[in-house]
Amino acid sequence: MEADGSAGLAKSAALKLSEMGERTKQLGSAMQDPKRKRRLILVIVCIALLLDNMLYMVIVPIIPDYLADLESEQAARAHANSSLGRANRDNLDIQIGVLFASKAILQLMVNPLSGTFIDRVGYDIPLLIGLLVMFVSTCIFAFANNYGTLFAARSLQGLGSAFADTSGIAMIADKYTEEAERSRALGIALAFISFGSLVAPPFGSILYEFAGKRVPFIVLASVCLADGILLLTVIKPFSNRTRENMPVGTPIYRLMMDPYIAVVAGALTVCNIPLAFLEPTIANWMENTMNATKWEMGLIWLPAFLPHVLGVYITVRLAAKYPELQWFYGALGMVIIGASSCTVPACKTFGQLMLPLCGICFGIALVDTALLPTLAFLVDVRHVSVYGSVYAIADISYSVAYAMGPIVAGQIVHNLGFVQLNLGMGLVNVLYAPALLLLRCVCQVKPSNSERNVLLEEGATGLYDTIRMEERKLKRKGLCGAGAESRTLSAAEDRRRAAGETDA
Repeated sequence: MEADGSAGLAKSAALKLSEMGERTKQLGSAMQDPKRKRRLILVIVCIALLLDNMLYMVIVPIIPDYLADLESEQAARAHANSSLGRANRDNLDIQIGVLFASKAILQLMVNPLSGTFIDRVGYDIPLLIGLLVMFVSTCIFAFANNYGTLFAARSLQGLGSAFADTSGIAMIADKYTEEAERSRALGIALAFISFGSLVAPPFGSILYEFAGKRVPFIVLASVCLADGILLLTVIKPFSNRTRENMPVGTPIYRLMMDPYIAVVAGALTVCNIPLAFLEPTIANWMENTMNATKWEMGLIWLPAFLPHVLGVYITVRLAAKYPELQWFYGALGMVIIGASSCTVPACKTFGQLMLPLCGICFGIALVDTALLPTLAFLVDVRHVSVYGSVYAIADISYSVAYAMGPIVAGQIVHNLGFVQLNLGMGLVNVLYAPALLLLRCVCQVKPSNSERNVLLEEGATGLYDTIRMEERKLKRKGLCGAGAESRTLSAAEDRRRAAGETDA
């Protein structure tokens, strides 16, 4: 009886193990399915972008109060007088501004190098590096107890963002090669960026109030670690051999000299200036002009999430139907941003202020959703379909605005006033909008007249379009046989050299 019972248990255990093995096989095959794998990659990138922007904004309600407490403790030890206390407050404002800007400044410095690195090794390893660095910086934030450590953590986050943001956006552009799909996927990524930026201040404020400084950062670090593990499971970056045949991307300096890419990069910088300059200055202005409470200052940006998502949705739908008008959607967004910025100083209540801020975020959604896919399209039709450097340029554009914001905005408000700051930002956006007319002739060839859509009959894979197009040309000439790969690569190199001579 005992032998029969043990045999039955062994049999049931074997059946369960067999079922688990089948399920694991099914899960593995599902993860290798191109469409499902592409969706998982989109999820991984969106989580990385969400984390980066939450970490960027979560310190807004935490760090000023925490640094003020540290400053008070130091002043109490030194028995400072009132004049010294005023000097300490001024010094604290400078320290906060430099701390907030340090992330964007380092990101701005690293992006030219990270873009070239991504072009050389692919998108997966840089994304993993970025997540790892962000995890380390978040842990340092959680346990930092002085200004120097906080500054190091903030700067380290900029290093991680230079790799994670650029490689993540470039990976989306590479995996989604059809213009409509690419716009939709980048729109989803932008929605996660917006959600992270707008939900982080109340998220950080509530957890800081009830659980202490460490908890918000520990939560974000845990999610970052989980995202990195998911990346290793789905993409397996260190076992991917396809990067050995990667085409050589166009150098970043040549992309910067492309007039169309330069116009798009300028638009991305200008449209983000109002958001970057208002974030560090609007709280004090609300407190002085409308006696706003702490919760009003913390929640003022949260309602703008819905208009941002609405702007992304509208632009994606319009781009699918009228892709040749991408330049117009961007120009319209800049006009809306300019008009909304000019009306901010006229607001007298919390409810009134919500409207222009929602207008600013709606306009930014139009500009970003229209122009980020345009950058990938410009690389496809004018350069080599490798996207690391071009999205490093986009990241540089954002970093310029957010590096200047915490430092320059306060000085402008102090010397000229809050009204003049908003009028200047609005005027710059309205005046820059006509520059996007330059993109009109390029956008006319969207989406079906590009060379790769003519040469590739089946679905393209973005990063390797250059090689596949050259292979198709050689096949038509009857040259594709043994040793075709080397001839393909040399043909691609000749094509790039010829393109360089034409540009020259």
